[in-house]
Amino acid sequence: MKVCKFGGTSLASAEQMRKVASIIRADQERRIVVVSAPGKRFKEDTKVTDLLISLAEAALSNGDVEDALRLVVSRYEQIALELKLSVEIIDIIKEDLAARLTMKDDGDREFMDLMKASGEDNCAKLFSFYLQSLGVEAEYIDPKEVGLLVSKEYGNAQVLPEAYENLHRELRNKEGILVFPGFFGYTPEGTLITFPRGGSDITGSIVAAAVEANLYENFTDVDSVFAANPNVVQNPVEIKELTYREMRELSYAGFSVFHDEALIPAFKKGVPVSIKNTNNPGAPGTMVVNERNYMINPVVGIASDSGFSTIYVRKYLMNREVGFGRHLLEIIEDEGLSYEHMPSGIDDTSIILRSSQLTLEMEQRIVQRIEQELQVDDVHVEHDFAMVMVVGEGMRKMVGITAKATTGLARAGVNLHMINQGSSEVSMVFGVKTEDADKAVRELYNDFFVPTKSPVH
Repeated sequence: MKVCKFGGTSLASAEQMRKVASIIRADQERRIVVVSAPGKRFKEDTKVTDLLISLAEAALSNGDVEDALRLVVSRYEQIALELKLSVEIIDIIKEDLAARLTMKDDGDREFMDLMKASGEDNCAKLFSFYLQSLGVEAEYIDPKEVGLLVSKEYGNAQVLPEAYENLHRELRNKEGILVFPGFFGYTPEGTLITFPRGGSDITGSIVAAAVEANLYENFTDVDSVFAANPNVVQNPVEIKELTYREMRELSYAGFSVFHDEALIPAFKKGVPVSIKNTNNPGAPGTMVVNERNYMINPVVGIASDSGFSTIYVRKYLMNREVGFGRHLLEIIEDEGLSYEHMPSGIDDTSIILRSSQLTLEMEQRIVQRIEQELQVDDVHVEHDFAMVMVVGEGMRKMVGITAKATTGLARAGVNLHMINQGSSEVSMVFGVKTEDADKAVRELYNDFFVPTKSPVH
């Protein structure tokens, strides 16, 4: 059994849905299809999810719901009309949206999750209806009925352990094609809650793990994962194979193929993942596996992500002060902040975190507390940093990787503000100013992937 997930661009129009149906019918092992909400048809278009957010906001503010609702319904109507489907499916979608709109008094966050999830839910209903019109035995699956149970964290649902047993029992032996909406589940009490961004990828991974699929195919709009961002590096090489750990590191560092948590369920169950292109399904794509041959290339990709700030702290003999680090992190915790990296020296340390978490008031409060409570010699906050990451599980077995990277960055005139290598040695992280990030990525790519460069010995 294969579980296939199709992203928003793969389901944005009738033409795209025809391609998806053709892909499914080409392989009888493709039994479970996880769908996203219809995405953009062209660059200036609006995703259905964004239309639904506008609709929910209009309802909550007692604004013009009718126009916002019409925009949502028209997307489904156009697809249904071009697929020559009966009006029955549009009536079903209209009734569903009308019923959801009556629930705006249940709480803003609950209502917003309920409205956003209708994009995937109604897409699954429409697509299963389309498959049936082609004579395919297909069935829409309601996540509530099959027990996809999640925690009550609005917009950030975590799957509950019992969900896997429920899904295995309910889905494994069903006949025909099962069309499963991505992005959401239900609490044990019956409240709909959505996953974080990339939620349909998370759903697909959960379902693949639950049914113990022999392959989880994730269809998107690119032939494969690339070794660097094509918007930064011209014609980067395709990655044929990488490990779950490498994929997670690359996703964390800005690769948009997967949310960095999406593959964890499949990883834990050992289900291999294939990333393929809906518009070119014959391309080999990229395989995400437990282990790969690291000797072919110890480095698998170069990534970067911007939007970081650094809290720099200096105190003489900091290393001898018992509890200093704990107290420092307690101050960060009291502000409800999470940090990304914490490189340290003998007398100084830096806490690197996402700038989006900080406000000016919060910064001032943190600096004041560190000064007063830890009696430091210096503390200040700097902004506009990017994290450039070199990823590859083979790095720990190869001598000279770090030297090669730092030499290349120096040659390119990129000033390094931080170097951090995790204990797993899957990645090396370089902190640079945001303005230098693209230059750093291009230089590192040339060092590790352009054949004219001398190899690492």
